[in-house]
Amino acid sequence: MVLVLAVCLAPVLVAVALYLNPSWAPAGAQSYGTLLEPQRPVPPADALRLVDLQGRAVDLRDERGQWLLLTVDGGACPESCARKLFMMRQNHASTGKNVVRIERVWLITDDAPVPDAVRTAYEGTLMLRADAQQVRAFTGSEHPENHIWIVDPLNNLMMRFPEDPDPIRMRGDLGKLLFASQVG
Repeated sequence: MVLVLAVCLAPVLVAVALYLNPSWAPAGAQSYGTLLEPQRPVPPADALRLVDLQGRAVDLRDERGQWLLLTVDGGACPESCARKLFMMRQNHASTGKNVVRIERVWLITDDAPVPDAVRTAYEGTLMLRADAQQVRAFTGSEHPENHIWIVDPLNNLMMRFPEDPDPIRMRGDLGKLLFASQVG
């Protein structure tokens, strides 16, 4: 009888121990990106003024229902910017049938022209000009250009990837989010 009780109680005790000590969890059980606590809702259009490259006003909240892969950088798009855009494009493409659930967004924080080669290479990316200070307030980061961010389908900024992220681990997190999500 004691053996049966021990066998039934063991999984509960292991679960409690892992909950109380997250560092004991297996390596694949934790996310690669940093979950933002608390999540930050996408601000209204007057608090985060965005315009597309043709000068039309855009409200990021109109993308509700979509997962957003978001990056921030200047219009000249140095190599670090191109690398982030490339990773976003590749991760987007690698989601297979889920590709329609994800949008790629580049917030351009200056007035520098976007090179034609970048526009062509990353066609399909929503390229929006934004005020750098408003973007910093939205992300809560002094250097938002160092990261790739995820906005969930409920319009909450909810995850950020480390600087110069590992694309395979990034794809793993994105896959887990898409699999677990019933929204978007």
